[in-house]
Amino acid sequence: MLHVEGGQFVPESPGQFAPELVVSLPRNQVVWFIRISNVFSTNYDLLPYWVLMRNHAKNAIDGFGRDLLTDIESGTYVPKEDLEYSELRWGKHKDEQNIYYLHGTLPIFDDGILIVKEEYDTEHYLLENVKSKIENNEYPIFVTAGNGKEKLSHIMHNKYLTFCYDQLSNIEGSLITFGFNFGDYDTHIIDAINIATKHGMKIKEKLWSVYIGVFSDDDLKHILEIEKKFKCKVTPYNARTANIWNS
Repeated sequence: MLHVEGGQFVPESPGQFAPELVVSLPRNQVVWFIRISNVFSTNYDLLPYWVLMRNHAKNAIDGFGRDLLTDIESGTYVPKEDLEYSELRWGKHKDEQNIYYLHGTLPIFDDGILIVKEEYDTEHYLLENVKSKIENNEYPIFVTAGNGKEKLSHIMHNKYLTFCYDQLSNIEGSLITFGFNFGDYDTHIIDAINIATKHGMKIKEKLWSVYIGVFSDDDLKHILEIEKKFKCKVTPYNARTANIWNS
């Protein structure tokens, strides 16, 4: 889901994105745009991470950073190359954060005190390090089973997920979705969208519209059936026409 701030997003033509905005991702994944305000992903896999790395997305901030562990206040000089830093911890850059994993994702773990992000190193791929942590009975932050109410309960019991959900609930302008069908178990996402719309109040600073990608007639029928659940304008578009691989 992609948030476009400061007004409504208007495709160049019906069912087509402005091509300079599209970066990439296949069906059933979140599309990434270059000029957007925020990205909200419901994916658990590494594809969003891979896309950000592959496209050298320097403006993508997931809120993680390192804390300096070396005591530089002791008066003892420590060369820059000898300074010791922590693992990647969430919170250091959350004020600038614009990438949000609403249901968690494979590299992000809750160690009981800190939210940390696993990374690759010189000897192991990222997925290998994630697998190693799981084998050590450390599990990624995941929201999987359950209906919308149960998923929201899980979200509200984790500080990282709660923060991401609150950010979705406070967006303004327009929201674009791709590969997200707003199924029976996604009512908590619709609730967050409606909070962002200020429940239809006549004010300027709110979410005004949602553009929902559909791949088939059945998808379109479903969106039209649930359209009234949204407190803002809903515009389905033909997701098959989105040139997501820019080819």
